[in-house]
Amino acid sequence: MTTKYAALLRGINVGGGKKVPMAELRAVLGALGHADVATYLQSGNAVFSSDEKDANVLAAELEQAIEEAFGFRVDTLVRDAEYLRAVAEACPFPASSLEARQLHVTYFSEPVTADRFASVDAAAHLPEEFRLGDRALYLYAPDGLGRSKLAVALSRPAVVKGAVATSRNWNTVVKLVEMTRD
Repeated sequence: MTTKYAALLRGINVGGGKKVPMAELRAVLGALGHADVATYLQSGNAVFSSDEKDANVLAAELEQAIEEAFGFRVDTLVRDAEYLRAVAEACPFPASSLEARQLHVTYFSEPVTADRFASVDAAAHLPEEFRLGDRALYLYAPDGLGRSKLAVALSRPAVVKGAVATSRNWNTVVKLVEMTRD
C-alpha cells in the first residue's frame, strides 16, 4: 500500500543560492520511483506517493539524489499525510481568524521539548508567541515572519541544536494537508 508524503526542503530558491527548479525536483522524485509527484510554490514543497514506510529513508534518498542532481546538499524532512494533518489540527492558535502571514509552523527533524527553548525569553517578545507540538513549533507573529524578533531568537543555533528545522506559513501548512489527502 502506498503512502502520501510531503518533502519539505530547507533553504532552497532564496537569496540566489541553492536553486532547485520545481520541474527538476519533480523529475528527481519520479526517478526515485515515486508516484503522484507534485510541487507547491518555489520554496521546496513536494508531495508524492511511495511504498516505502520509513520517512527518514525517503528523506536520505532525496537528499542524496538532490546532491547528485544539483551539486549541493539540501536538508530535507519527509512527513506523511497523517502527521501533516495532525499538526494542522493541533494548532494551538485560532488559525481561522488569523492571516496566513501571522501563523507559521516550523517542522523539526526530532522531538522538541521546552528545555530546548528555555533560553528564549518568551515574555520579552509579546505579543508574539510560540507553542510546541509533535516535532513542530507553532509561531504566532502578528507583524509577519519578516519582522519577527521571536523567530530570530527561536532559530539561533544554540536553540536549534543541530536539528533540521524548516518553516512554512499557514497557507502552505493547509495546502500540504490538502495535497496529501487521499
